This record gives sequence, structure tokens and C-alpha cells, in this order.
Amino acid sequence: MKKLFDSIFKELGYENDTRIIKSNNADYQCDDLFKLAKLYHKSPKEIGDEVVEKINSLDNFDMYFKEVIFSFPGFININVSDKYICNELRKLMEKDILGAKKENKKIVLDYGGPNVAKPLQVGHLRSAVIGQAINNILKFVGNETIADVHLGDFGLQMGQVIYGILNDFENVDDADINLDYLNKTYPKISALCKENEDVKKECLLITKELQEGNAKYRNLWKKICDVSIKDIKEIYNYLYIDFDLWLGESDAYKYFDELFKVLEGNIRDDDGAKIIDVKEETDKIEVPPCIVQKSDGAYLYATSDLGTIYQRNKDYKPDNIIYVTDNRQSMHFMQVFRAAKKSKLYEGVFEHYGFGTVNGSDNKPFKTRTGGTMKLKDLISDVKKEFINIREENKLMDESDVDIIVNAIIKFADLQNDLERNYIFDIKKFSEVNGKTGPYILYTYLRINKLLDKKGGVISDTIYSITDRDLRLKLLEVSGVINESVKQRKPHFIANYLYELCTVANNFYQNNRVIDLEGKQRDDFEVLLGYNNEVIKVLLELLGIKLPKKM
Repeated sequence: MKKLFDSIFKELGYENDTRIIKSNNADYQCDDLFKLAKLYHKSPKEIGDEVVEKINSLDNFDMYFKEVIFSFPGFININVSDKYICNELRKLMEKDILGAKKENKKIVLDYGGPNVAKPLQVGHLRSAVIGQAINNILKFVGNETIADVHLGDFGLQMGQVIYGILNDFENVDDADINLDYLNKTYPKISALCKENEDVKKECLLITKELQEGNAKYRNLWKKICDVSIKDIKEIYNYLYIDFDLWLGESDAYKYFDELFKVLEGNIRDDDGAKIIDVKEETDKIEVPPCIVQKSDGAYLYATSDLGTIYQRNKDYKPDNIIYVTDNRQSMHFMQVFRAAKKSKLYEGVFEHYGFGTVNGSDNKPFKTRTGGTMKLKDLISDVKKEFINIREENKLMDESDVDIIVNAIIKFADLQNDLERNYIFDIKKFSEVNGKTGPYILYTYLRINKLLDKKGGVISDTIYSITDRDLRLKLLEVSGVINESVKQRKPHFIANYLYELCTVANNFYQNNRVIDLEGKQRDDFEVLLGYNNEVIKVLLELLGIKLPKKM
């Protein structure tokens, strides 16, 4: 339809890249008349009337349209014909990747980013869930993706835990370092550092010596990593979060000699520290220099991030490197990206997507009942308990199905929001089968699936009811939704479309007793609902959500 409008505008003397969007007053709407009126010094109505008259005079009008009218002050309202809907739907059903545009780039994604030696908190949820969804979506349209967890494994927390071990055990070689010990030691020593400056200095010194290769500290560091990373992997596996690379900050250090040779032309000394100026004339905010080495010789997060960029470029030559982190790190990545570009460290495209916080009912970052930071493992446990107890029959469900639904509850609650925004995680609300929730999407699929006796077939040109027409029109939106999600790197376009599709599909289900039908109408409805469920299943997979056997 867009091509047809483009050609009509051109025939009438208007160069236009037509924008056709959904409308509350018709099936679709063209809102380009205001733009063209300014460009060609005519009124929107004058241009609109020309276009509408031309369209209505087409010999094949019925192939596309039921009605096309001008709507004041400057819109063209379009109602498409049943024939057009059925033709387009048949074509869509024949296409792979749900008709989305194909891509062929090599993309490195950096998400997850947990700190070793510290338990995963609720705050770690969004990077993993959003990052995995973006990864799935980009891979779906044909890109080669390389996902890196990028562990925080060489920072101050390591020095703090090593300090705790040195003080808790006479013989560190026999130290029993398990998960419980790490979960107690890090917060204890972290709090001590805030109270005692000498302890803090000692922990900083241990961290520096660890980074420089102290053999004793490296042995303890390896033990800590083995225990902590095992726990991190278990939680990510439960949430279906996958990584191609389990590298960390520590892996960047071996590239520092090569890195500094690349950076040296842009580094200047500032009271013994090595910095790169990254401020630009067009900046409307203050952008501090990027510090790559402190005056005491210690390295920083910026240094390891630049080293990681060097490694990624050397190993993979990616077209894009995408980072998914808390939006409070936006300034850090601006400095790092500019330092890398200024030094010609990487010539591809950097992208940073900063997300908001997961909040409790008080609209403040999610906490435990006692006000502490909630562990991600505890949130998963609370969601599981809530879902099991919300209905008596849920207690009888297969545990693997319950785990799939828990994943859907957590992920759909997150991914239905624009990633930039904070959102309130209401466990009871998001665990319900009714409303804009993961369980509602899963239930819709399973409910419809019970009706389907056969697969395949070709849908006819007959539309039987308004709910039938609504479902077919909604299915025609799927390609554009995926394209928009790819373009903006935002999974919420897919999540919101999924909810809208399920709402339309349930309305169809309630108003058409498919089970009582026979012949062509039954065949058409089975083809329609079969494709509807195919779309739901694929889009759920893109969001990292699986389907239970029953619920």
C-alpha cells in the first residue's frame, strides 16, 4: 500500500516517502499532508482532495480499499478491503521471519555484567532480561551476535573479600570459601571500609596488587570466582539467559600494553594520572576527561572497558558493539566511547542502552520487607510462591511448567515497559492470568491451541465477522513491530503487540464457536488461529519466554 501511495503522490507532482500508520478512526491513516502543504505552499485539504480523488478513480480500487476519504484538518483515512486483508495475510504466511526485514551484521552485545563475589540483586535483572531479548531479536533477523556477560571480577569487592579471608583464616590454603561465606563476607567488609579508612586503604592495596599479579591473591581470587560464577550461572540458566563469552574485567588486562600504545597519542599527564580529554564543543553538559590510569598506577573501569573494546575489535571485527546497563552509567560510556573513537581504537558503531530501576509499590528501588537490597534469587522464590498460592489448582502443576510461568511473570513484567523507564514490580498483579501479564499471554496460546486439529492450509477471501477482520488486521502488523524493535533495540514494542494480539484473539475466541463449525469457515478459522499461535510462540521466544505444557 505504501508503494501505491508513493506512486500516486509522485504522479500528482509530490515527492513523498509515505507514512501510513494505525488510526482510531479508520484501519489506517496517512498524515503526510501537513508536511507536503508546507513544502508545496498548498493547504492540506487541497492536496488531500487530489490524492483521494486519484485513489478513488483507480480501476483496481477494490483490490486495496473499501473507503478512502479526506479527514479535516489534514488526514487521509483508509479502510482497506477484505480482499486486500486476505491477500496480504496469505503473503505474510508464506514469508519467513514473520516478514521482518533481514539484516547481516556482526554484533557484540555486552549485558548481564554481574560482580563476582557479590550475590545477584534485583538490580541485575534488567540488564540480563533486556539484553537477552535484544540479542534474540537481532539474531532472529539474520545478524551474527556474540553475547558477553562481562563479569566485574577485578574491582574493589575482590580486594574486600580477600581481606576478609586473610583475617578469617590462619591458613588461607585451607579456607572453606563457599557461597554462604561470600554472601556474608562482602557486605561485612564493605561496611567496615566505610567506617575504617585504614581497612579501606588495605583493601585498595590488595586490589591493586591482585591486578598486578600477586600470586597469593590470584589463587584466592580464582577460588572466589569459581564459587561465585557457579551461582551466577545457575540463576541465569533458570532465567534462560545465555552468553557466548564468560569474560571479565580481568581478561582485558593482558591487552593493556597494546592498548596504551594505541592510546598514547591522546593521553596527557594530569598530576601523575593519565587522562584523555573527551569534551566536545557541542556538549551542553560537562563531560570530564576519561581517566585511564590513576597517579598511584592503579587502573579503572574505563581502562578495562577500553581494553575489552580492543579485544573485541581484534577478535571479532564487529559492525556494532551494544551495551545494556543501568542508565546511571551513561556518562561513563560516553567518555569511554569518545576515548576509543578519538584514539581510533574501534571504527564501528557503539550503542549504549541505559535502563531504569525495578521499583516496589512505594515507587522506590525494590527492597526486602526489612528495607534491605533484595537478592534476585529471593525475588524468583517470592514470585514462585505467589503464583502457586494464587489458585488452588496451581499447587498441582508440574514444577517445570511452574518455572516456565515464573519466567514469563518476571520477564513480561519488565519487557512491556520502555527500557528507559522505571517500573513498579507488583508480584500479585503480574502473577494473575488476567490483565497485561505473562500468564495471560501463555494462557491465550494454550486456550487457542486446544481448538487446532490440523496445521497448514490456505485462508480464503471470505471474512466472516468483525472479530475475524480485527484479528487478521492485527496479524498484519507483526512485521512492522519486529522491524521497529530491531531499529530501536527496544523489546517493549514486541511485548505490547503480543498483549494486543492476545486481546484481539481472545475476543475472536469468545465470539466465534470454532468447535461447532464445519467446512470452509472451520478450515479458515483453523488456519487463522494456527498462524496467530505461530506468531505468539515466535514472539515469546524473542522475549526469552517458553510455553508450558498446560496451566
